[in-house]
Amino acid sequence: MSQAQVTQRDAFFDNAKYLAIVLVAVAHSWEPLKEDSRILEGVYHVVYAFHMPAFIIISGYFSRSFDMRPDRLKRLVTGVAVPYVIFETAYPLFKRVMDDDPGQDISLLDPWYLTWFLVALFVWRLTTPLWNLVRWPLPLALGIAMLASLSPSIGEDLDLQRVLQFLPYFVLGLCMKPEHFRLVRRRSMRILAVPVFAAALAVGWWTVPRMGTGWFFHRDAAQQMGAPWWVGPVMVLAMFGCSLLLTACFFAWVPGRRMWFTALGAGTLYGYLLHGFLVKAGEYRGWFEPEWLHRPSGQILVSALAAVAVTLLCTGPVQRAFRFAMEPKMAWAFRQDPAQGAREREKAAREAAEKSPAGRAEKGREKSPVG
Repeated sequence: MSQAQVTQRDAFFDNAKYLAIVLVAVAHSWEPLKEDSRILEGVYHVVYAFHMPAFIIISGYFSRSFDMRPDRLKRLVTGVAVPYVIFETAYPLFKRVMDDDPGQDISLLDPWYLTWFLVALFVWRLTTPLWNLVRWPLPLALGIAMLASLSPSIGEDLDLQRVLQFLPYFVLGLCMKPEHFRLVRRRSMRILAVPVFAAALAVGWWTVPRMGTGWFFHRDAAQQMGAPWWVGPVMVLAMFGCSLLLTACFFAWVPGRRMWFTALGAGTLYGYLLHGFLVKAGEYRGWFEPEWLHRPSGQILVSALAAVAVTLLCTGPVQRAFRFAMEPKMAWAFRQDPAQGAREREKAAREAAEKSPAGRAEKGREKSPVG
């Protein structure tokens, strides 16, 4: 897998993003049901141990080239900051209407439900040049996450606990190269992943009465979880190791070829931000309350519906309908970057030259095995 192939939407990464976002949506649909089933809560623990780490590692991997170039800063604002403002406002308004809660506050400083990831991605990507500069980025990021886990004074502003405790996964993605992904996609890894996941499910079942799900959310310090301060750093390292193992097994089973869902990988942020309205509507309106939904057959049905729903939310028509909120152009808000204009003119001239008869002839000679 060359660098050029990676930048041209490698099918593996789109497949991985789609499958990870399906797991996110399905796990959210389990939240109102899992209290009645130790097996479901055990599976919930296992899924939460790797689905967001996998998504964050990929986000870090594709942020490696981020710098303070104006066009990249512009995309950071339009593709991350603006959607955060829109959805951080939309979710509380949705609760006011659907849950008959007119007192629900709207605060851009306290991320609500799913929007924490946009805050985190903004901060992580903005600090990418620093991580690319330091000599030991991953140990430094792990040290920061460990310190955060024993600091309840950080508070809830901008969900900084999550930003800092999930930071090592993003930095790991920054440090990864194509050959690292090739390493975990070998046939031997696919075979090894089966007993590893089987063992993880057994451990997940065992942890249900012994370990709170809050440890998987990374949003609280150890003291807020009712544990001694020193448990925080230990859990950060333990969770990091377990998450990496399960994420590697997940990547091992992600198809590398184009599948029917590959194109949906480009719309995973749409599925991520929009599926929350369906889950929350179900909670507010009591859709999860029927007793039969809390039985295995009902839980399977809810899981399937969540997977179908988030799949539909990643499709092209949905992307076109919500692009105004997720990927606004906002040309009116930015000064024209002369360097960007020059790059676009150079690209257009290069493409025109390649399409000319002389350019096609030259390209043919380059591909020829002789001469």
